[in-house]
Amino acid sequence: MATPKTKRDFPLDRIRNIGIIAHIDAGKTTTTERILFYTGRTYKIGNIDEGTTTTDWMEQEKERGITIVSAAITTFWTPKGGPMAGQETRINLIDTPGHVDFTAEVERSLRVLDGGVIVLDAGSGVQSQTETVWRQANKYKVPLIAFANKMDVVGADFLGTIQSARDRLGANALPYNLPIGKENDFRGVIDLLTKKAFVWEDPSAGSGQANTGMIFTEIEIPADMVDLVNIHREKLVEEIVGTDDILMDQYLKGEEISVEDLKKTLRKAVIANIIVPVFAGSSLRNKGVQPVLDAVVELLPSPQDIGEIVGINPDTNEEEIRKCVPEAPLSAIAFKIQVDPHVGKLTYIRVYSGTLKSGSYAYNSTKKIKERIGRLVLMHANDREDIDEAYSGEIVAAIGLKDTITGNTICDEDNPLILESINFPEPVISLAIEPKTKSDQEKLGYALSRLSEEDPTFRVRTDQDTGQTIIAGMGELQLEVLVDRMKREFKVEANVGQPQVAYKETIQKEAEGEGKYIRQTGGRGQYGHCLLRIEPLPRGTGREYVSEIVGGTIPREYIPAIEKGIIEKEDTGILAGYPLTDIRVVVFDGSYHDVDSSELAFKIAGSLGLTEAAKKADLVLLEPIMKVEVTTPEEFLGDIIADISSKRAEIQSTEMRGNARVVIALVPLSEMGGYATAIRSMSQGRATYYMEADHYQEVPKSIEAKIIASSGFTGRVEH
Repeated sequence: MATPKTKRDFPLDRIRNIGIIAHIDAGKTTTTERILFYTGRTYKIGNIDEGTTTTDWMEQEKERGITIVSAAITTFWTPKGGPMAGQETRINLIDTPGHVDFTAEVERSLRVLDGGVIVLDAGSGVQSQTETVWRQANKYKVPLIAFANKMDVVGADFLGTIQSARDRLGANALPYNLPIGKENDFRGVIDLLTKKAFVWEDPSAGSGQANTGMIFTEIEIPADMVDLVNIHREKLVEEIVGTDDILMDQYLKGEEISVEDLKKTLRKAVIANIIVPVFAGSSLRNKGVQPVLDAVVELLPSPQDIGEIVGINPDTNEEEIRKCVPEAPLSAIAFKIQVDPHVGKLTYIRVYSGTLKSGSYAYNSTKKIKERIGRLVLMHANDREDIDEAYSGEIVAAIGLKDTITGNTICDEDNPLILESINFPEPVISLAIEPKTKSDQEKLGYALSRLSEEDPTFRVRTDQDTGQTIIAGMGELQLEVLVDRMKREFKVEANVGQPQVAYKETIQKEAEGEGKYIRQTGGRGQYGHCLLRIEPLPRGTGREYVSEIVGGTIPREYIPAIEKGIIEKEDTGILAGYPLTDIRVVVFDGSYHDVDSSELAFKIAGSLGLTEAAKKADLVLLEPIMKVEVTTPEEFLGDIIADISSKRAEIQSTEMRGNARVVIALVPLSEMGGYATAIRSMSQGRATYYMEADHYQEVPKSIEAKIIASSGFTGRVEH
């Protein structure tokens, strides 16, 4: 299907940049497909099982029936009623993955979106990944509306799902509409503010044609629901007027408040993250999607509502504000890199202020380099539409940027600004990879470089002892998909080893060490000397490097060389060959030689000093602890708990969710190998599990000794 040309002359107040976010299998992609169908972007509803969805365009996505990369698409919607009635609004929509292995896609999408729709499974309520995406949205203050999907499934509970959101997310979730019927009898919704009831009817019923659910008609509120509607309307109105002093005064005086005033005030409350309105529906059955589209337009913010963006001027280190208007100096953030087989590297950009022009030069203030914008395109999943300019408030992709990576700021060189970057979690699993043939060797390096550019949670390193290439990521599925992409997209055949847990090393007490490197081989020698102090940092802090050198005891030009040696040693580890973390290294003294000192000598001295200090600092191994959520029928609960308890697990809770029991536990990743097969055999294939990285903690001493022994690491340290 040819991509329709997009209308570009839209005022800022009629643009919405939104994302669809949720737990895996809650129905994000199905909801997105219905949105594209009802807005006229597509003419046939895509089906995940048939691999015909618009946003899941990668081969791996079609085969696995999951979303792997976030897909951007532009569409339009015109509400038929309410304050925005008849006003066509442009919606820039991003469908994000639900699987935790691809959490980076959600993180970077939320960083640049103005609002979002969080999809909840009405049969299961709030699930683990729902909590994760909720936290991510909160971090970037992204206003959300909620869609309780799957109202047609057995066990669907709309009000129970809302209570789950209130309890588990701390959200002020309130029903915006109420479902008419549930499970097989779900057929419509009642809008609480307008007190209008709508049912969806299939015009093709009995004709043998596909159900489109395009016809929805207004009916009388069912008599048995009138009292329930009045109760929930009163609660919703109370919450809305509670956010506005003028309306509260009217309400207390017993005056009638217009629906229009209630909607305007609700919009302000949604944008301020005070209220999360919840809508009922079933995307698969084509019911309830249109009210969500109306709410996207009526309740979620436009770029104009964001108003301004704050960044740091790299020249002055002071905060500066940019108005989100086309007339302001350019400020934009690169939030995603994608390798396209036809055009090369695509850099996705959110423009916050000013205008970005095709064929012009832009300044990357993060790296302090100029980059040429070869072409600008609007993305429609994997289709592209060339444009000449991108204005403030738009999400576009640029072709031609060579060195810009995720999180970099693009701006006007004369008005430099650095916007808040994007932080990504550390990998927890790794495996060795090697090319099958010599001809694959060079291609492998290129493929790994390109894929690590695309995915900031995918890391590549070389093991100094074995010379092996090690790739690391958030989970086995992510690494499996990336290896598959290397084969298909880059034509690289590779052998991969067994997944390995990404342990880390850390210290438990403060210690000092001396690094001295002296070599005299006739001619000019080598001399580097430094004294270091290392200090433990709180878990999860990372690494810090501080120089306390004063008075020129070590010339300033050698300080970065010491840091380089320290970082290299931190990367390769001291105890068992795993990276050091949660450590501060302070260089406080040293000496140099006028002739023999060099950067190389001080780099080696830094490495030696860190090694000596670390050996005195009670080195320990840390292991990744995973949050595991097992959903099982009641009859298998005992076996599931017994099995997971044998894996050094800390059981957090067990709870009822719909008709199933849910076990939540913290389990070391090293104990979870082969769990997918084990859980299937324990439950006759009826239990499922979800796992995400939670934190790192110290490995028990008996297990640590085995890990160190099996590592064969030459830099072993005795406790």
